Amino acid sequence: MRSLTVAIALIVLMVSVSLTQAQSPASSPATNSAAKMASEEEVSQLRAEVAAQRQTIEELKALVERLAGAQTHAELNATPSVRPVSDAAVPQPNITPADAASSAHLMNAVLTEPAPEPALPSERPQAAVPQKEAPPLTAGWNGEHFFIRSADGLFSISPYGYVDNNYYAYKGDGAPADTFTLRRARFGFQGNYGSHFDFALLADAAPTSGSTLRDVYLNVRVRNEFQFQAGQFKVPFAQEEVQGDTNLDFIERGFQYMLYPSAASTNRSPGAAIHGDIYGGVVQYWFGGFNGKGYATANTTNQPEVLGRLRFYPWRRTNSSWLKDFAFGGSVDRAKSRGLSGDLSFSATLPDSAYAFFPQFAINGPIQRYNGEFTYLKSALGVRGEYVQLNMSRDSVGSLQSGGLGNISLPSIIAKAWDVSATYLLTGERQPENGTPRVRHPLFGPDTPGGKGRGLGAWGVGFRYTGIQANEPGLNLEYYYTPGYVPTFNYHTDEFTVGINWFPNYWVKYSVNLAIDQLKDPSTIGALPQNYYVVVQQLQFRF
Repeated sequence: MRSLTVAIALIVLMVSVSLTQAQSPASSPATNSAAKMASEEEVSQLRAEVAAQRQTIEELKALVERLAGAQTHAELNATPSVRPVSDAAVPQPNITPADAASSAHLMNAVLTEPAPEPALPSERPQAAVPQKEAPPLTAGWNGEHFFIRSADGLFSISPYGYVDNNYYAYKGDGAPADTFTLRRARFGFQGNYGSHFDFALLADAAPTSGSTLRDVYLNVRVRNEFQFQAGQFKVPFAQEEVQGDTNLDFIERGFQYMLYPSAASTNRSPGAAIHGDIYGGVVQYWFGGFNGKGYATANTTNQPEVLGRLRFYPWRRTNSSWLKDFAFGGSVDRAKSRGLSGDLSFSATLPDSAYAFFPQFAINGPIQRYNGEFTYLKSALGVRGEYVQLNMSRDSVGSLQSGGLGNISLPSIIAKAWDVSATYLLTGERQPENGTPRVRHPLFGPDTPGGKGRGLGAWGVGFRYTGIQANEPGLNLEYYYTPGYVPTFNYHTDEFTVGINWFPNYWVKYSVNLAIDQLKDPSTIGALPQNYYVVVQQLQFRF
């Protein structure tokens, strides 16, 4: 920078001297006399010299500007070298004397008007690309859940959950103590990625056993007729099994629940299934494979639990108000147990925990389940029914029995359960198939979407009859050296339930159920056939 300053000063000095000599007027009388006597040729020569000097000034000015630009570029690149003047191609414009006289001027020595700097390779100016402003997110309440959604609606997520606070009161010999129970406390998220991917994640903060993770799955909706779901979720075996906990007509499920797949883990198991709705939902189907061992549990055999289910709504697309919401269906499930892994027959503890009506036995080999179901809805009336049968093989389980008996095979255990119920909404709301009634006149709290002012909420009554029977055939082995005997167990029990449901608003429900459990063949030694009376109250809220 110092050399540049010196060069500029020398150039300015030379230009000043040249101008002084060329343009200073003569002061002596002799000179004035000589000038007057000068010929036209000398005047022309003098003008040519002035023009040449001004051209030199313009060239020096261009050189100064180039040196200043080169010096700045060198400082930016931290390069001390300076290119020689001979390398700089300075243009030589054709300037006439008149143009030179009218355009000649000097730049300030401190470069208050710097020449544009050449762009570095990494700093080359890019063409301005107009940036489209990202659309804002939307959030709010959709009448069912809170949500966060992209402006185009293709991406969304919603928190959801529910809490069940129960109180159980028992009367009967050997019945459990009366108790308050936090039956369920579940929280999760559900949403979608674009128009083809749905997901859900649900955890339980108050699990009675096993993992806290209930649901975690991804559903790929290629078309409504063809969808694929994988992860951990409910095994879609029967209509009450896939019914949500917040949508039950009674506080506890019927006795057929004990025979469902993965009943010990709220019917959930890792697996995958294809499913869909054909012809606008007239036909629904499911086909899948599962571990069948409960929450996040690995299978114990090389054969997964395989399930197929069909459900029909033959009059769904008609205008018949009497038959439009009638549905029926059935399912088949096949699994395999492994005695060496400690597999046992189904747990026979009633859903309300009053007692266990049947003992558990070691099982080994194929397991089959069969289900038949129907639903009939007409305005405020709902009627539902199910039948489930479970066959559990006991191949080569003799060594697992008390007393040995060798590796003999025992007859299969066969269990059958049924459930028939009817519910009616006294306040006139429409009975949903798998949902909460739309409360017309909530007592307090948020209004139901589409509601019409305040009232007493929604009230419903219901009646249910459910029963179960299980048979473990005995066997008398009259061996000469090792005789043996396997006793027979053939027990059954029934339950009659009356229920009242009150919905103060769409998201809160209070229920009272009175159940009479009839124990006809006790599995506990010393117990007598008797009736157990169970009163269950539940306060449920969801979001």
